[in-house]
Amino acid sequence: MSTGLIILLIVIAAVVVLGAVALTVRGRTRHGGPNLKRRFGPEYERTVALHDGDTEAAERELTERLERHGDLRERPLDGAERQRYADRWTAVQEHFVDSPRQAVAEADLLIAELAAARGYPDGGRYEEQLAALSVHHADHVDGYRQVHRAATGAAADGTGAGTEELRSALLGARALFEDLTSAESGRHRAPAGTGRATPPAATHSHARSHTPWALHRSRPKES
Repeated sequence: MSTGLIILLIVIAAVVVLGAVALTVRGRTRHGGPNLKRRFGPEYERTVALHDGDTEAAERELTERLERHGDLRERPLDGAERQRYADRWTAVQEHFVDSPRQAVAEADLLIAELAAARGYPDGGRYEEQLAALSVHHADHVDGYRQVHRAATGAAADGTGAGTEELRSALLGARALFEDLTSAESGRHRAPAGTGRATPPAATHSHARSHTPWALHRSRPKES
């Protein structure tokens, strides 16, 4: 083989490698920046804050979540399933009057069970379940994070959250619960290249639970 042919083959190989690298970088860039901000909304800002303002590190984490869970398709619930979950959530809210801590713990477990029923990782893998939910329910996933933190806080430090924090956590988690029990498949997802979808106010599912007056009382009993 002549020297000229060897050089030519080396040049061709180098061009192929550089092209592959460029495509990889372009693919990652396509999911970054404004696209990630639109996709994750408030979750984008939380992740940046967790990385002490390091936007590149935050976007790497969010891109990894998107690559792992972006293709997940939620299993639909039938009407009877939605109603059963709605009834259970209403019972949790009513239980809050007498036992705020226990009600929040029940809400945490109920959301974990509901998410698993919709096709997300099971609740025994909380961090992975949370990451998957953040890809598809970015606007409300922090409510689950808050209620889980409130439910497990007492075991961690011996004191736990106060009544107001427990109430706030439960109210925050309700938005995610309603997303997961909605009959409108995909209403939480934004079309490619647009902002986040806003649920139409007039098309709530029949399973959407009301907030009982108990959650707005100033001083419910502690358990």
